[in-house]
Amino acid sequence: MDTIEVEAATRRGIIVMNTPQANTTATAEHTLAMMLAMARNIPQADASLHRLEWTRSKFMGVQLQGKTLGVVGLGRVGTQVARRAQAFGMEVVAYDPYVSEEMARANKITLMELDEVLSQSDFVTLHSSLTAGSRGLLNAEKIARMKPTARVINVARGALIDADALYTALTTGQLAGAALDVFEDEPPGDHPLLKLPNVVVTPHLGASTVEAQRDVSMQMAEQILDCLHDRDVRNAVNFPPIDPLALPVVRPYLRLAEKLGALHAGLLEGRLSRVEVEYRGSDISPHAKPLTVALLRGLLAPVLGVERVNYVNAPIIAGERGIIVSQAMNLVSSDYTNMISCRVTALSDENGEETRVIAGVLFGGHQPRIVQIDGFRIDAVPDGQLLIVSSRDVPGVIGRIGTILGANYVNIGEYRLGRTHAGDRAMSVVNLDGVVPEYVLKALRDLPEVISVRQMSL
Repeated sequence: MDTIEVEAATRRGIIVMNTPQANTTATAEHTLAMMLAMARNIPQADASLHRLEWTRSKFMGVQLQGKTLGVVGLGRVGTQVARRAQAFGMEVVAYDPYVSEEMARANKITLMELDEVLSQSDFVTLHSSLTAGSRGLLNAEKIARMKPTARVINVARGALIDADALYTALTTGQLAGAALDVFEDEPPGDHPLLKLPNVVVTPHLGASTVEAQRDVSMQMAEQILDCLHDRDVRNAVNFPPIDPLALPVVRPYLRLAEKLGALHAGLLEGRLSRVEVEYRGSDISPHAKPLTVALLRGLLAPVLGVERVNYVNAPIIAGERGIIVSQAMNLVSSDYTNMISCRVTALSDENGEETRVIAGVLFGGHQPRIVQIDGFRIDAVPDGQLLIVSSRDVPGVIGRIGTILGANYVNIGEYRLGRTHAGDRAMSVVNLDGVVPEYVLKALRDLPEVISVRQMSL
């Protein structure tokens, strides 16, 4: 991932995926190879013998059996390294704030704080991901806590180690050795670490096996095909994760959420300022993040263009426009088994603050329905060409609307109406078979009982 501008890709709506599992074995094996090579001075002895020297006494090594290995980062690779080290008779301690005691005990690993791991270990191997917080994780202060006989292995990310501090420790006897496969700048150039006799180095070979490269290529091809065919999106670093097993259940809700956002976009005027989404029901609450992204896409695409807004960049675009997005989950839904309710606030110089609430459900697990628009209970199909008509609840309104549409050859597919109470206000959602010309919309708006008319395509 170091070679990808993930933020730039995200802004352009490009999914970025990696294949973290495919090279796990290769990286774990290389870690052990580096550890053994360092412990037994294999590269130095090999070079000496190639020079036709026979100086066995110069290359006295240490055994792994009975030593303590400290693993910093107990993910896939760290765990595999720990298991292989145990086969050499090593005791394994580890630091990882995101791993449970139960998981560690199941792998016969003792969890400790980082300072304890460093002070007790004979070998320390780094397997953390590189973040702002982990950059320079092994610095002068941390190295000072280690045994002078300790050795460091890094087959993860070069920037995890302060290279200058490591060089000082290795030249002053504060550390016994280091084995490095990665560097902050690659290639590292004429770095002084490369000249030390107690340092073993390789040019980022952690994943460089025939098997790992084959597995990476096949896995990436499968991931791309699954993504392009809408089967699954796996290992995406800038796309909301969805459990593939849950995808058949979640996919219809993604469409529903997008329709809710598009309906908001068609009804609201002014500058969007706040989006509040509530998920009710056990089927959808665990998938709030991708559903919110779908809703944002539906909300922003009508304004910015469908080609510009997608599931990858919708949250970025919302953030750039200062739209505050929040979500709440409730496993219990009082009205429907599962329901998505969204409140959107917009600001305009003319109308001030305008807020609308729209809620939707699925009938039969796949048929989207709008069940609330503001204070109106309704049962409408959010699909195709729609008219949203706000009117006074008086006799004859439906007939007059139907007459105008029929006289202009606009066929009504469905007509759904909700009202606050008799004689007050009504909200109609009219599904049409075609687009309504502007002069027909004007005729509808001119009806004395009609308050507003909006046309939209979902």
